[in-house]
Amino acid sequence: MTAMETPPGYSATRALRPSAKSLPEHARGHNRSLVLQTLYRNGELSRADLARATGLTRVTISDLVADLIAAGLVVELGQRDEARPGKPATLLGINRTGHCIIGLDLSGAQSFLGALLDLDGGVIEHREVLLHDATGPEALECVVDLARQLVAAARTPVLGVGVGSPGIVDRDGVVLTAPNLGWTNVALRDGLAEATGLPVFVANDANAATLAELTFGDPRPRAGRESGAQPSGGEPRGHGERGDLMVVTVGHGVGAGLIIDGRLIVGSGSAAGEIGHVVVGTDGGSECACGKHGCLETWLAAPRLEAAIAADPAARDAVLDEAGRRLGIALAPVVAALNLAEVVLSGPAHLLDGRLLASAVATLRSRTLDELHGDLTLRMSALGKDIVLRGAAAMVLSGRLGVA
Repeated sequence: MTAMETPPGYSATRALRPSAKSLPEHARGHNRSLVLQTLYRNGELSRADLARATGLTRVTISDLVADLIAAGLVVELGQRDEARPGKPATLLGINRTGHCIIGLDLSGAQSFLGALLDLDGGVIEHREVLLHDATGPEALECVVDLARQLVAAARTPVLGVGVGSPGIVDRDGVVLTAPNLGWTNVALRDGLAEATGLPVFVANDANAATLAELTFGDPRPRAGRESGAQPSGGEPRGHGERGDLMVVTVGHGVGAGLIIDGRLIVGSGSAAGEIGHVVVGTDGGSECACGKHGCLETWLAAPRLEAAIAADPAARDAVLDEAGRRLGIALAPVVAALNLAEVVLSGPAHLLDGRLLASAVATLRSRTLDELHGDLTLRMSALGKDIVLRGAAAMVLSGRLGVA
């Protein structure tokens, strides 16, 4: 493996963080990721610190660190200030400014968003391409154009491209179906890789948002947060304890991502979390882009909510209350089946926060046992509009460096 060769690729079904030594046949790539993960999460460490933290020998650490420094991924930060006798240890750290990441968010109704991000998921520069109602091949050209703009704007080597796309995305980065974009079996990963010459990682936009929440979200227990969380009752626990988390994204469509025991769940057909096209209730409803009537998306998608409120401003509260109720109906069996501790909403706060969120919580309470919802918190994400972009960065960090 060369210094910058991709380690075993991003897979939405594997553990996101290496945590122990691996078998000999996989050792070098795994141990390289283990060193990077340890430095990424723990900050400044010496070679001896790394050996103790990872369980690897000092010889192995020295060899791996030399390769990582040559690749520009790790830097020496100077000597540690310490009063002990002998030569002070040299501290190492991730070279957080030596590379950048391209993130693409294709979930918008009117435009595609892109960004250059640093290795901490911070946005360096935003770009946007308007869709002008483009679908099918024209929408794909918009994606390629946005990616090329960002490649040209990068001032440091690009580690890779992460993409959050609506619809069902398989493990090969093929968008099997995205009704709102008119896409069927679009080889998005391979097409972008050919257009940019870079490693590309593609996931459903809700899964990308979930990775962002897990990687860059607030790790404190929910009871200690001040983000306006609405506990459903009892003393909540943070997702950091078990790694259980559900993120519901609301934009042009509605989707969800699930982390269970630290693993992103994609399902046998890569369609886990497609709650937007679940019919909620038995009273029918508006026609959905998928052809059914009464899908959650018809009640909750941002353009649907905006249109209903614009048509009758006096009915705003009733529209939001009903949308929250339908969301609660959709979430109740999932929360009950998985005994989730945390559900996070991501989308326009002026629509989701407040009445809609409160209605969803009330519906969850009415449809689940007290023992189930007593440990549940339903809250808004604090990551804002960049959540999918930051999730795209998390995919690249995981796929290229084994870091999450």
